[in-house]
Amino acid sequence: MSSTLLVLNEVAVAPGKADQVLAEWSGLNQKEPVAGRTLYRSVDDGNILEITPLTDLSELGALNALWQKLWGSVSESLVSDFRRQLLEFVEAPKDVADPLPRTPYVQLRHIEVKPREYAAYREWRESTIFDVVRRAEQVEAFLAYHSLLSTEPGVMFVSGFACEPAEYQSVFTSPEYQRIVQQAGDRYIVGGESGLYTRVYKRADV
Repeated sequence: MSSTLLVLNEVAVAPGKADQVLAEWSGLNQKEPVAGRTLYRSVDDGNILEITPLTDLSELGALNALWQKLWGSVSESLVSDFRRQLLEFVEAPKDVADPLPRTPYVQLRHIEVKPREYAAYREWRESTIFDVVRRAEQVEAFLAYHSLLSTEPGVMFVSGFACEPAEYQSVFTSPEYQRIVQQAGDRYIVGGESGLYTRVYKRADV
């Protein structure tokens, strides 16, 4: 079953340093393992993402201690500071048996919903977004979270897939889904359609 809490920890890495940073990061994680924690590499740029499932907020203290060690180990190879978000589980149109999808790829899909429209948005997405992903064989997992602590507050979907990214993306570039995006932009999303961002990552261990 998907984790009730997720910590996203992302950083941009200097050109040619990704393998080195991943090796250092993986080594630290192996010394202090957390069930389900996974490292990913962005398919679009030099970013590295770690997703850590938590069962309780009290686990953040131990994570922070590890982050201090990570900073000391890799900071010379970074071009940005770490960007962290704490997310809380809301619902799962396609749930998983483990705390996180074990698929080779994940996509993060984020929007900020207008607060006055949030209840209506939750109802609307059940018969639109969730209907599409439940029917799409390419989408193996689709988990809905909401930010607890973030500089980018709002809804975060964590989607897992195993096919090639182009085949997966066809689900969300179809005319049906484009109409859904337009509806969301017109009514629910802060900033309209431009308020939606998506990012694809590949597991670092595959």
